[in-house]
Formats: sequence, C-alpha cells, structure tokens
Amino acid sequence: MRLLHTSDWHLGRTLHGVDLLDHQSAYLDHLVDVVRSESVDAVVVAGDVYDRAIPPVEAVTLLSDTLARLAELTTVVVTSGNHDSATRLGFGAALMRERVRLRTRVASLAEPVEVGDVLVYGLPYLDPDVCRAELAPVAPDGSRALLARSHEAVTTEAMARVRADAAARAAGGDRRPVVVAAHAFVVGGLASESERDIRVGGVDHVPAAVFAGADYVALGHLHGPQVVGGPAGTTLRYSGSPLAYSFSERHQTKSTVLVDLAGDAPATTLVPAPVPRRLTDLTGTLDDLLGATGEPHVDDWVRVTVTDAARPAELFRRVRQRFAHALVVQHRPDRPDDARERLALVTAAADPVQVAADFVTHVTGGAPTDAERAVLRAAHEHVLAAERST
Repeated sequence: MRLLHTSDWHLGRTLHGVDLLDHQSAYLDHLVDVVRSESVDAVVVAGDVYDRAIPPVEAVTLLSDTLARLAELTTVVVTSGNHDSATRLGFGAALMRERVRLRTRVASLAEPVEVGDVLVYGLPYLDPDVCRAELAPVAPDGSRALLARSHEAVTTEAMARVRADAAARAAGGDRRPVVVAAHAFVVGGLASESERDIRVGGVDHVPAAVFAGADYVALGHLHGPQVVGGPAGTTLRYSGSPLAYSFSERHQTKSTVLVDLAGDAPATTLVPAPVPRRLTDLTGTLDDLLGATGEPHVDDWVRVTVTDAARPAELFRRVRQRFAHALVVQHRPDRPDDARERLALVTAAADPVQVAADFVTHVTGGAPTDAERAVLRAAHEHVLAAERST
C-alpha cells in the first residue's frame, strides 16, 4: 500500500499581501501528477485545507476541482484543521463520491476509511472547549464527566476509541496497518512563525505517546516537514505546508510524503514541492543591496533590512525599483549590541495572552498580576469562542 501524506494547504492565504492562489494551484497540479506517476492508493490531507473558516470563492472552487481530479485516480481522505470550519469543510460529506472521504465530525473519528490493506482513521482538529463533552466517556449510570480542558485529554480519548475499533477488528481476524491523520502540535515538533496559536489553558502540546498503537501518524499543523519521536512501532511525521507562509520557513524544503506500508515499519520518501519563488532575507547598507550583494536575489521574494545610520531618501521606491518582489522593507540602523533597540517579534504563533501581558508591562511599567493574567486569558478565550460560533 502506498499513501501520499500532505497537509496545511491554507487555500486562500496571502504572503505579506501577495495572493498565493496561483502558486497553490500549481502545487495541487503537482500533487495530481505525483499520484498518477507513483500509483498512490490514497491521499491523506491532515487539516488546514483552507486558511480561514469562510474561504474565498476561488479557494472553494480550487479545492472542488482538485478533489474531483484526485478522485479519478485514488481515494482521498481529508480532515479539518484549526483554520478550517469543520462544518463548512464537511458540508455534503454524505453526498461525496466513494473516493472522497471527509472526516470533520468527532462522532465518526473511530470509523476508518478502508483503503485496501490499510485502515485510515481521520481525526478532525480537536478543540478541547468544543470536544471535551462529546468525547467524555459514558459512565455505567449513563452520566458523563467532562474531560480535562486540554489537547492531551481530548486526543487521548480520541485515540482510545481508535485503538478500541482496531482491536475489535483484529479480534475478528481483520488485522491491518493503522494510519491516523491528526492535526495537532505534538511534543518535539519545531514550529514556524506562521502557525496560528492553539493554546487552551496556556498549553498547546500533545505528547507523542498518545498515538501509541498506530503504525503511521500523518500529522498536520506545523509547517516544516519533520519526524517526531514517538512510541515504539509508531512513526509520526509532519508533511509540512506545500508553500512557505513566512520568512521563518525560507530554509525549509517543502515536500509531500510518500508512505509505503509494507514490511515491519512504514517507509517514507519526501517528494519536493515546486518552488514558485525563493524567500530571502537581505541585510546591509542600501548601496550594498542595490549593488552586487543584491544581484542574485532580484527575482526572489525578499525582506530587506537597510542598516544605514540615517534613513536613505526614497528608501521604499529605490528598493522596489531594484527588487520587484520585495515584501518587507525596513530601516534598522546597524548599532552596537548594547545600543540596539530590542524588539520582540509578534507572529501568528505567539501566545496572544503573553503579547497582551507584554503590552501591559510596556504601558504601566509593571508586569500584570496573576489575577490580571487570568482576565486577559478569559477575554482571549471568549473571543475564540465567538469566532467558532460564526
């Protein structure tokens, strides 16, 4: 059996204002070609298909066309991520053709997609505030006690259901490799700046041991392709995003994972994704950057940091004239370390509560108390709940 593992397409996303849909479309063309040339039995998409809950029409059309093309060649299993609206992504799942299987509902996470000799369990993104009641085990008296408010608790219960289903099948003589698609931040994974913060109660991680019992765990959420150490007999891997969505990802080799499930352990091969345009960080004086230093990068997407002591005249115009694809232009004088202004970079991966706490410290001159932090966290989680209800 051969699977193709991918995730984090983020259809509809932009990069510093640049529309990436054409580049995302090129990647999906490449994906279809790989499925055809490598005789792939199933494609597993581990969440964050869209970049936001209500995606643009063009992104919906691109996904629809891509799924139709893939379904002509193979089976496709798609799960929802933290950027997706599970309800919207899963709309019409019951009407989908047999070879397109959407896994967006908690209630069906222990119902595998049977692909030849493999059982594929698709776990939608498990938001603890949404799932801790639905996933709570039923006591003998019919009551339910809420699970702990954490990613670890809800994922542990989800995997318990997966293992129970696989064990029941094995007891009946149906022993097949188990593949789990999950969208989570597993302990040991390396994050980038472009993944959205998913902390609940201040914690966003899930221990790798939670996934014990699976042969291969197709992970989504982190944008860098990487293997995460897990329990014996279980391979955990992030495929990463197909495109770079921040300058922190500029050194990553974007790829898709071919997984061969034969023998004692899954064998994986990374298939490089097409690179629409390189991302480059350029730092130096304006004269240097406009000269030989910048020459190799005139066609790149660049972040330009100009270090002249005084801000050069017409800085933005001159940089854009040289670098047509400059995404960020900033003036940051080159000063000794003890005189350099120290600024914390705020990215999508930053803890919003910590950002707010830093702001309180900046404005008041003193760090917020534990009680004030609790208020900040409650306010943030109230906003997240409101977003989920839209």
